[in-house]
Amino acid sequence: MAVIEELIREEGNGTISFGNYTLKEKSKVSDFEHGGDLYKVKTFKEITKLEKNGLFIYESVPGTAVKNLNITDREVSFDVEGFEDTQITLELEAEKEYKVYVDDTNIGKMKTNLGGKLVLSVELNTCQRSAVRVVKL
Repeated sequence: MAVIEELIREEGNGTISFGNYTLKEKSKVSDFEHGGDLYKVKTFKEITKLEKNGLFIYESVPGTAVKNLNITDREVSFDVEGFEDTQITLELEAEKEYKVYVDDTNIGKMKTNLGGKLVLSVELNTCQRSAVRVVKL
């Protein structure tokens, strides 16, 4: 998987891909329309952030490239690539429990805080991709 040169794009399967962790300076795309919603992405080597209709959805420190982000009522799934271990924050339903999988390995149950934030770490190396799946219990 490579970085997303256009910063955000719609995939043929109806998902979106975004992020470019190789950029040295912040870059952003606003008002990207997908499925009737407007997305905004900010990305570079230090951080990647995605908003939907002005609301937080995804953030990684350091920056990442995300492919095939799919969000349903019960599950969030995507492939992520970066140059080093990454902390990912997702906005989900507040005070709910989720089961988290990285590369099909169950890394345990996690509960969101009052604001709905779920924070997880993914071990990455340059050009290594990991599949992340977060399932509501």
